[in-house]
Amino acid sequence: MKRLLITGLSGFLGYHICQIAQTEWEIYGTYFSHRIEIPGVKCIKVDICDRNALKQLFDDVKPDAVIHTAAISQPNYCQNYPQESHQINVTTSINIAEFCAKKLIPLAFTSTDLVFDGKNAPYKEKDVVNPLNLYGEQKVLAEQGILAKYPLTAICRMPLMFGAKTPTATSFMQGFIQTLIEGKELNLFIDEFRTPASGISAAKGLLLILEKNVNGIIHLGGKERISRYEFGKLMVEIFKLPTTNLKACRQADVKMSAHRPQDVSFDSTKAFLLGYQPLSIKEELANINKFKS
Repeated sequence: MKRLLITGLSGFLGYHICQIAQTEWEIYGTYFSHRIEIPGVKCIKVDICDRNALKQLFDDVKPDAVIHTAAISQPNYCQNYPQESHQINVTTSINIAEFCAKKLIPLAFTSTDLVFDGKNAPYKEKDVVNPLNLYGEQKVLAEQGILAKYPLTAICRMPLMFGAKTPTATSFMQGFIQTLIEGKELNLFIDEFRTPASGISAAKGLLLILEKNVNGIIHLGGKERISRYEFGKLMVEIFKLPTTNLKACRQADVKMSAHRPQDVSFDSTKAFLLGYQPLSIKEELANINKFKS
């Protein structure tokens, strides 16, 4: 069985990839601060920001393919800690591309919809990037640096992702649910639009990209453009949560370290034509509700 190395196994997306990939791959996954154990998976504690440790990892695992999900992906954190976030989001990503290039093995790198400024959605792969915050800037630098080192990389731009919590990670949904259950006010943007996908759909998309040997940039968005507020309304309906404290607000109402674009919805036609098939948000939420504890 071929060996798949997943960086960031303890993260939300990394965990979902692992769950789906196990039938086809022998999985090796890295974690650093959040210890994780998954039956049948080789979980390796390593600081991938240490270039020597990263090289040793490649020498030891001898992967046949790599999916690089490890990142600091909170825009406000990146804005406040630029050096720390640059190290993993940019430098380490380029180092991984270099090691994959030396061995000529497939690499899928997870980028973001926040590489765009939100003024000309829906965005196709060839559209001009213009990030409004440091996290978006770092992902652009990583995309460019990776493709310069290893043009055969698949740069997979990921949307906002949601889903059930994992042993070591959550999506934005869990905070929403907890706020409403506790009877607190949940203020969600009516003027921020994304094309969300579930962690399961996103993971299937990434594995499809590896299978199809895609290289260059590809968008793995969901099928619907939706605001945070409308997403919240669907979640409330399907999970039967209290509705009285769900409130609409605008981006300008909330003080944030990182500026956020208003509409970074994707045109993911290219991926859909390859066989990427995310469900509707309502179907995804219904599936999550069915299996949540």
